[in-house]
Amino acid sequence: MTRADGMEAVAPPDALAWLAGAATAFLHLAGALKSIPLIGALPLDFTLLIAALTLPLLALCAMTRRWAVAPALGLPMMAIGMFWLWLVLAGCWSASSIVLAAKLREIILFGPIMLLAGLIVAGDAAALRGFCAGVFGAGVAVAASLTANLAGGSVALGGLPGADPEKWRIAYQVTGLAIAMAAALAAVHVAEAKRITPRLFWFGAALALALAALLPGGRAALVALGLCLAFGPVLILRGQEKRGYAAFWLLALIGLGSIALMFLGSESGHTARTLERILAPNLLESSGRLPLWEAALKLAGQAMPFGLGTGGFSLAAGFGEWRGRHPHNLGIETLVEAGLPGFALWLIAFGGAVLVFWRLGRTAPCWRVARLFVLCLPMAVTLQVSTDLGNRMAWLTLGLALGIGVTAAVPIRGAGHVRALG
Repeated sequence: MTRADGMEAVAPPDALAWLAGAATAFLHLAGALKSIPLIGALPLDFTLLIAALTLPLLALCAMTRRWAVAPALGLPMMAIGMFWLWLVLAGCWSASSIVLAAKLREIILFGPIMLLAGLIVAGDAAALRGFCAGVFGAGVAVAASLTANLAGGSVALGGLPGADPEKWRIAYQVTGLAIAMAAALAAVHVAEAKRITPRLFWFGAALALALAALLPGGRAALVALGLCLAFGPVLILRGQEKRGYAAFWLLALIGLGSIALMFLGSESGHTARTLERILAPNLLESSGRLPLWEAALKLAGQAMPFGLGTGGFSLAAGFGEWRGRHPHNLGIETLVEAGLPGFALWLIAFGGAVLVFWRLGRTAPCWRVARLFVLCLPMAVTLQVSTDLGNRMAWLTLGLALGIGVTAAVPIRGAGHVRALG
């Protein structure tokens, strides 16, 4: 552990930043939390309620700190701003009206807010710890609710008869992501634990959540879960110079996973059918991704160099004004709708974030790198096979990745006084 790592790990607690981080986690996973009956039955939309709490906390957290930003963030941040501008311009030649209006509203209004939220959370140690606590709590709550509802017969995998298939598809994907991130954070705590009792507790939590992640049946979440469980703790152990323990963790995880697959594969029920979907030989065809990608690439070639316009894919592909029929891959979506200029800006923005994380993560505290890694990876996998550019989770995750280059100094002296904010 480096000296900087130790200093940051024992930084004094900050209630404001911790609460801001926890509230941001609930906003990030609001779609998953709505699957809990008590939250879903609220008279007001839970996303709006939690946003009304989160945004003032984030603003106060941002104003009461001195921020240091690494120069490496310059190019990706510039590309993000130009990308947003280009998507607005590309809407001028889009044949869509309904999808265009919905997508642009989410990108332009929510995108900058969520990106900034991710930067603040990732840059402040207390906020990041609060965010992780919120993600873990949300994942545990969602997993417990889903398990209880399945046992009681109030929820069926694939949706109840008469349920909106589009809403259910989104619900199980976000639910799987929440559980996967919570399991990955528990695994990180296993590697960090110094005593046997907390180590066993976190190992049990990780194992229980990993099994619960099978229930929604989302394949992207399960792939991301496997990667996070494998490499999140390894980042901690390598930072502690325990390479032997890191190798043992990987081997133990492979062995445990093999035993679990053999056991679950022999059982009938929801988990066995979930494994069949994951291990199917025609995975891309059965999921419908391959035909969508082929159609999108064909249309992208026909609409070169400027694309069909923002939100124009579903109409051009013959689906009408149907938001759910996007290309299910952010890069392909950008290429077909925003053309070569938009794709180049998207590549610099999102690809640049990956490079920034790789470059700056080598010198950042290992506890911070491991947490940001397991928080970003599930959404990064999802972006390759699902969702579109209007998803607020994508922009917050981008902010978390770029936040590896943002550092919050100690709170400004006297920041609690009104005059200090002027």
